Amino acid sequence: MGWKGREAAALPRWQSLFIEYGLLLFGSLLIAVSFNVFLSPNQVASGGVTGISIIVQTLFGFEPAYTQWALNIPLFIAGTLLLGRQFGVKTAVGSVMLPFMVLLTRGLPSLTSNLLLASIYGGILIGMGLGLVFRGRGSTGGLDLAAQLVHRYTGIGLGLCVAMLDGLVIVAAGIVLSPEKAMYALIGLFVTSKTISVVQIGLNYSKVAFIVSSVSDAIREAILHELDRGLTELEAKGGYTGQSRTVLMVVVGQTEVTRLKTLVRKLDPEAFVILSDTNEVLGEGFKLMGSGAGP
Repeated sequence: MGWKGREAAALPRWQSLFIEYGLLLFGSLLIAVSFNVFLSPNQVASGGVTGISIIVQTLFGFEPAYTQWALNIPLFIAGTLLLGRQFGVKTAVGSVMLPFMVLLTRGLPSLTSNLLLASIYGGILIGMGLGLVFRGRGSTGGLDLAAQLVHRYTGIGLGLCVAMLDGLVIVAAGIVLSPEKAMYALIGLFVTSKTISVVQIGLNYSKVAFIVSSVSDAIREAILHELDRGLTELEAKGGYTGQSRTVLMVVVGQTEVTRLKTLVRKLDPEAFVILSDTNEVLGEGFKLMGSGAGP
């Protein structure tokens, strides 16, 4: 892509901050809209502080945004005091702005009364919002901060802490709301996690191929000149024979997989080829790495 692509990727710091905070605010708005048009009207408490706020509203009638502030702000302060200032300004902004967006959009009408549709579309929209927030290197605070505190003082893995806390919210939803709504909350949580991955990684999966062949030189030349792809030679040793082998590693797009297999099969029908998915590839010919935080 040349120097122009690299220059475009390396944005000035103020532009990067503008993009990051823009993603944080827009992502928070998407989460708030999803909460008010899908989750809250149908009492789908799919984990997190937003799920707790639905349960508290059902029990005591408190406005969800106030409950979210009441949980987010103390958690942020506790995290800062106990774990240091690693959370940064964006976490503080996210902890305050998400409940504000929820309060701002609370008058939006519900789009469906179907629990399944509410769980799926609510999960998608919240996943999109969180994905954008994460791409902006931000956080909305909440139970993620609580999970870090639990992880720090118990030694339990961070991922397990997040799952445990979300699971407790869903169990509470099953008790306070209904077991059926808790099951729909699980669906929403699953859809959210998958959508976050799509937003952060994208749908353009590539394939990485590892090729072991006795004619690796010929295959290397064919990949370089016929397929027009770069590759890496890895020095390996056969586990059974103990002989030194050259393993070719090449990354190709989905549309090039058939061409690669045909090329290898033509040069060496006995070649050993491993193909696997790779979610993100950075570098010349795929995506340039830069300091910009935009999508």
